[in-house]
Order: sequence, then C-alpha cells, then structure tokens
Amino acid sequence: MRMTLRQLAVFVAVAQEGTVTKASEAVRLTQSAASMALADLEDGLGAPLFDRLGKRLQLNDLGRFLLPQALEILGRCDAFEQAAKGELQSVDLRIGATLTISDYLMPDLMADFLKLQPQAHLQLQVGNTRQMIEAVNQFQLDLALIEGSCHLPQLQCIHWRDDELAVCCAPEHALAKLNRPLTPQDFNHIEWILREEGSGTREVFDHAILRDIQDAKIRLTLGHNEAILKIVAGGLGMSCISKLAIEPLLHSGQLVILETPFWQLARPLFMLVHRQKYQGPGLKAFITFCNE
Repeated sequence: MRMTLRQLAVFVAVAQEGTVTKASEAVRLTQSAASMALADLEDGLGAPLFDRLGKRLQLNDLGRFLLPQALEILGRCDAFEQAAKGELQSVDLRIGATLTISDYLMPDLMADFLKLQPQAHLQLQVGNTRQMIEAVNQFQLDLALIEGSCHLPQLQCIHWRDDELAVCCAPEHALAKLNRPLTPQDFNHIEWILREEGSGTREVFDHAILRDIQDAKIRLTLGHNEAILKIVAGGLGMSCISKLAIEPLLHSGQLVILETPFWQLARPLFMLVHRQKYQGPGLKAFITFCNE
C-alpha cells in the first residue's frame, strides 16, 4: 500500500481529538477531506483503527498499537524537513501539570525555559494526576509533571523534585490552641476540607493519614487549592495540602501549620512521558532543563 503523511496526520489528530470535526481543524483540512483520508488509510490497511461511538471515534486495539509508530514517523519527517531547509527543529510542546505544580512551579519553569529557547511554543494543560496520566497515555500530551504515582508500564516516571504537604487550619481552631504535642487521636473528630479523589494531594492524605483516622469526617472535596485554603482560613475544618500553596496565607497569619511528625507527608514529583513517544530535540531539551 502507499499511505501518505496526510493520512497519518489525520489518524493521529482523530486519536487525539476524538472526532473528525475537531481533527480536521487541527490538520487544517475540510471535514470531508479528513474523513476521506482516514477512510483511505483504513481501506489500505484492511482493518478499522477506531470504534465508532456516535460521532466520537475511540481507538481500537490496532489503533492503539499503531499510534506510537505514526507519531514517530511524523516527528521524524518534521525533523527531516527542517534539517533539509537548514533550520533548527522547532520546539512545540504540549505539557501537562497537576494543579499545585501549575500554580506554584510552572510559571517560573516555563519562563526560564523560554529565556533559553525564545522561539519555543509551549501549551499547558492542567488537571489532576489521574487526568494527566490518561492524557499522556493517549499521546495527547508530550510530557506531564505530576504529584501522584503512576503504575502503567507503558509510561515512564522520572523523579523530578520533592514536595512536602502539611496539615493546616485557622489560628482559632481548637487544635491550634492546644499547649501540648498533638497525637493522631486528636484528629478523630475533626472535619476535613480536601482535594478530590484522583489528585496527588488526596493520594498522600489517604495513604498517610486515613490509616490512623479510619472514620475521618470529610466535609468537603474541592478541585482547587485556593478554594480549599480560603474555606479553612475562614474557620471551617482543616486540610492537608502542599506547603507551596499554604505559604502565602501562612505569612499573612490566616493559617497555621500543625506539627504532625507521626505522619509522613513528603512526596516525590515526577515527569511523565510515554515510553513509545518519539522524543525530538525539543522534548529532550525540556526534560534536560527540568532535571537541571
């Protein structure tokens, strides 16, 4: 068969976008042209690459197997074309980050990288750890920086740096006023305001604290650190959250950190990449920059 790069580009775009309509916009084709390119590719292969679910297309087993190879072919063709023109390969990266990392670490990280690579184009997608793992696994992101753990064998977790969580509350909270060292039993009847399940922050709480407080009263779960801290600073319950997020309210006196040496609240932060992802010079440069 004689497949074309256009057909491969449409295949990758549909896999990443989920519909032919969105994929056609990504590859700058009309919807009919994108549909025809995908149909010609599947006809040439003699097998479908997607399961049709209404208007949505979901990769089947063959599609999932071929996607990494299609991405590598397109990546190498881009590098070939730019080398032929005597150009440096452009840096165009889709990066993901979990909420704590995106709010407190990514602004400086991206700004410093752009100082070294002023022509680079970075797109940032934000979500919780579970969402970032899924996006990297589906090749929707080139790399993600996450707070939680990942056990999928096809994804590579590279240790990036460490972060520390802390238990915090308003200065007027009853536990903040105790004139003695705290024990795990002191937290038995405390109300908690926490991140949602699937976040790296919640994973640490569940593993480190819930083993001592099996009947924890979880009053609220929210998807953003700032909202949680404002509620806690207002006097409702307490939270377990990254010190990076707590610091501004700590300095203003709106929150205090409780000493809890009986709980291990340190955690590693990881860079997450797909093992089958073609790593061009731009992605390699960003990984090296993060490591340094």
